[in-house]
Amino acid sequence: MSLTSRTWVPAMVPWRATEEGYATEANIEWYARFARGRPGAIVVEATGVRDVPSGPLLRIGDDRFIAGLARLVQAVRRASGGQTRLLIQLIDFLAIRRRPEPAKFFRRFLRITDRHRSALGAHEWPDAAVRERLAALPDAELIEVLSERELESLRMGYRERVTDIHLPHIRDLPQTLPGSFAAAARRARAAGFDGVELHFAHAYTMASFLSPLNDRPDGYGGGPAGRVRAPLEVLRAVRESVGADYTVGCRYLSEECIGGGTTVEDAAWFGVEFARAGMNFLSLSRGGKFEDAKQPAIGASAYPYTGPSGYECMPQYISDQRGPFGRNVEPAARIRAAVRAAGFATPVVVSGGLHGFEQAENLLRDGKADLVAFARQSLADPDWFQKVKLGRGEEVRVCKYSNYCEALDQKHSQVTCELWDREALDEPGIGKSRDGKRRLLPPEWKAASKDPA
Repeated sequence: MSLTSRTWVPAMVPWRATEEGYATEANIEWYARFARGRPGAIVVEATGVRDVPSGPLLRIGDDRFIAGLARLVQAVRRASGGQTRLLIQLIDFLAIRRRPEPAKFFRRFLRITDRHRSALGAHEWPDAAVRERLAALPDAELIEVLSERELESLRMGYRERVTDIHLPHIRDLPQTLPGSFAAAARRARAAGFDGVELHFAHAYTMASFLSPLNDRPDGYGGGPAGRVRAPLEVLRAVRESVGADYTVGCRYLSEECIGGGTTVEDAAWFGVEFARAGMNFLSLSRGGKFEDAKQPAIGASAYPYTGPSGYECMPQYISDQRGPFGRNVEPAARIRAAVRAAGFATPVVVSGGLHGFEQAENLLRDGKADLVAFARQSLADPDWFQKVKLGRGEEVRVCKYSNYCEALDQKHSQVTCELWDREALDEPGIGKSRDGKRRLLPPEWKAASKDPA
């Protein structure tokens, strides 16, 4: 796959699919709007490889989704004049539940064990009485009675982990995931995508296999070789499904940015192994983990971009002394250097607080990355690639890094940008948010002549 420029719009979930996971006209218009700016490549949002309920998130876990995704591909081809390559990000995720009402947690969700009975001196009590007593305990006493995972389920909501091998479907993930990803990649190729990006990043299944927190004792955890085993088996199955002449890369973390998490050294080792196994590109992000997420409100789910690691993934203008810009550049450069030192030319994509031409051009010139990914800046101005190329950089709508878009994403609301979503709301024919207060796409850019009159 060749690109017209080293510019890359990474996967962003706009929450425009149907509840059943089908691509809508709003999805198609969203990607066509980015394509009119003619970046080198666009990666379509995280798309579920299993056909399970996941809200208004795209799915690719069944052949019935191919037709809608094919229409999306065709729209991008038309909008970019065939100049922009289109990939789709394939994701698997484990179950997560909303933070429960404490009374509901104790009366319905908590499984009563001998541990609870012993702590309360309630060996002969019926379950209902044990539950009522637990519900009445103050926090200081609950800490002594509930296990760490039970406390987490009460305070944050229940969340599955790849280490929960007492659950058959978790234990069997290494056997089931390769087939799920391979079938999804085959569908992506059938729909006309130029390639796939395997989602090995952030808080989701494949990244959890790579994490040092993965201590599975079955050969798929422990040291780096065990932790990379499932991702490499997924890659092998995908490659067998789509063939050697199709682009397959992955997005993974340069650092997890949590205690005991993946370091740059780990990520460099993984990068070499991915390159050795035939990944066509490595796209690097950082952070975005559940382990340090803020406590959600009752009735809401934990969101992995609310804690310190989430900030590292999507840094904003309220920052520390380092500031929000380019926080992932140096880790990416170290990973790229390790891949090159091992003899591989695998392209490395860097993202995170990247927004300007000079910044991007300099890091390419300095050999710190091969492609530059602009997420929030592309959302602020999908035309900025064209504007810069035409020498009209002063017309670029520059991202403020307020994370307005991220706040909408957290609520699973249709994602827009504060720099344009209230502009020209009376424009005929525009799509609007469900409440009618925001436009769903930025106004079209009409380039005026710069020649003197």
